Formats: sequence, C-alpha cells, structure tokens
Amino acid sequence: MQKKEQIQIIEALLFASPEPLSQKRINLVFDSDPPNLKQIVEELNNDYASIGRAFEIETVAGGFQLISKKEYETWIRRLIAKSGKLILSPAALDTLAIIAYKQPVGRYEIEAVRGVDSSGVIKTLLNRNLVRIKGRDSGPGRPLLYQTTDKFLEHFGLNRLSDLPKLKEISELVEADPSLGEQMAVFEEVDSSSETAQS
Repeated sequence: MQKKEQIQIIEALLFASPEPLSQKRINLVFDSDPPNLKQIVEELNNDYASIGRAFEIETVAGGFQLISKKEYETWIRRLIAKSGKLILSPAALDTLAIIAYKQPVGRYEIEAVRGVDSSGVIKTLLNRNLVRIKGRDSGPGRPLLYQTTDKFLEHFGLNRLSDLPKLKEISELVEADPSLGEQMAVFEEVDSSSETAQS
C-alpha cells in the first residue's frame, strides 16, 4: 500500500471516528504493516495549515481527533444555539467543574460547594458517561467518590486533566468578557474550598 493511500485512509478514519483515534485502533484496522499514526497526523496537519483549513487534528484523551479551530468557535456556538440542543444545564456544568477540579470527590463535598442537593445532577452526569464512580471514601458512611471519564476529556477537547485551565486563566477570561462573571463563581468556590482543605 502506498503512503498516499495510507494518509487518505487515516484521514477518512479520523473523519468517521466518533472518538479519538489511537495507534492501537489503527493496528486493528490494517491487516499488516500499520502506518505510524503520529507521523501521518503531522503530515495532515501540515497540509491543512498550508491550505488554510478551518480544522486541525489534536491530541485528545490519548488519541487524535479532528477539531475545528478556536477562531470559529463563535460560529459553531451559534449553530448549536440555533439548533435548540442544550447539552448540559448550568447546574450540570457547575457540578462537572467541581468534580473535574477536586476529583475524586464525594457528593457531600460537591453540595458543600454548590449549596444545593446534587444527587440528580450527578445521576445525569453518570448517565452521560461524563463522570464515573471511582470507589468509596474511607470516612463515615463510606460515601461514593466521583471522577471524570475519558468521554469528559473528549467532549471538552482535552488530552489530560492537567490541560484544564487554571483559576488565573479563567480570571483573565472574565476580565476580557465580564458576561462570564456568573460562570466564574463556581471556580472561585472550588478554589477556596481547596485552600481550606489544604490548610
């Protein structure tokens, strides 16, 4: 098989795959002599950059995925908003942010930050496979502990949890766009509760 054909196949697989494409999955697709996914991704990204495509291939959750460029985010948000499809409620996003930054974390700790019962929201996040049960805490009652999943990383375009924005970065975003102020409140709560726990 020629290199050009391999590149075209990888590009088609990236386009068709609903989840990040890994070398392990590529090895299953090709009968023999599977191509080096990382090298082909580099070549494709170079091609996309040279002709000014609106998308690129990024590392996400340990694999590779076609992602639209950040400068087109406004237009994509408009399309999603016009479709009337609400992916997560503000309560679910708040809860997901707390779990992402404090994991593994129990329901009572989540509720201490949010100030309201969160059992229904946690169930929604579990059903959508954005969080999973990590185990049980060793404290009284041995409550369940929650953590984010690879699906969470995929959904938010992250390769690893360390790619989550730091509080300082979020503060800078709010300074640039004051309308984000209300959404910032949950991060401030998470940050302050983390400091309390460490002291």
